[in-house]
Amino acid sequence: MNSAQHVAAVSTETARLVATVKPADLTLPVPTCPGWTLADLTRHTGSVHRWFTELLRRRIQQPPTSRDVELHLPEDPDGYPDWLAESATKAAEVFAATDLDAPMWAWGVDQHARFWVRRMLFETLVHRADAELALGLTPRIDPALAVDGIDEFLTNLPFASPFAPLTAQLRAPDRTISFRCTDSDAAWLIALRPDGFGLLPTPTDPTTADATVEATASDLLLLVYGRLSRESDGVQLRGDEDLLAHWFTHSAF
Repeated sequence: MNSAQHVAAVSTETARLVATVKPADLTLPVPTCPGWTLADLTRHTGSVHRWFTELLRRRIQQPPTSRDVELHLPEDPDGYPDWLAESATKAAEVFAATDLDAPMWAWGVDQHARFWVRRMLFETLVHRADAELALGLTPRIDPALAVDGIDEFLTNLPFASPFAPLTAQLRAPDRTISFRCTDSDAAWLIALRPDGFGLLPTPTDPTTADATVEATASDLLLLVYGRLSRESDGVQLRGDEDLLAHWFTHSAF
């Protein structure tokens, strides 16, 4: 997917999240985000939108020293869904006024403004899935979008330790895990080394990996984000069970 597609998908995914939470009881717990209600989930997503939008507006070149941003939150949580929709509208305005290929600081691999659009997209999509799961619904994710989300997750995860500290423990004596989509030819190979882990540039024959994880693109995206149990139907795990347990214990955020 390209930046224009990411921009469009942010609006689509936000609209889907708003449509999910607006008629719901916002005090409902969100099991996939322990301790949160739907109101908390909605507030968090809108806050992320406004924070990323501010970073893009300033096109920062150094790590920010503060996360303070004016949220303009409504006093009544019942207003959060409309406020979230407004957050996405403001983000879209900044997207349109920004050269998304311009150099910019980011915590992940891609040091360009487009990093933040893509990151906002999958933050929103996963939280849309959280809301649907809380309401007993089955999340539906376009396969091409899911493939892009898996790639974004696995590419940037090695740099996530500042806010996902367990990832710093993803080390092993030169072991590999293959991730493969059963509904496409998309595949990734992660190498765990004594000094860290990372995505190898070209997946090799999965039969040579020490462990293999296979599922549809949609399920694999939810799985790597910890929104789907690895015991779920449709998830196929093979190889080193201890290595897989180590990965899933320390990788989700």
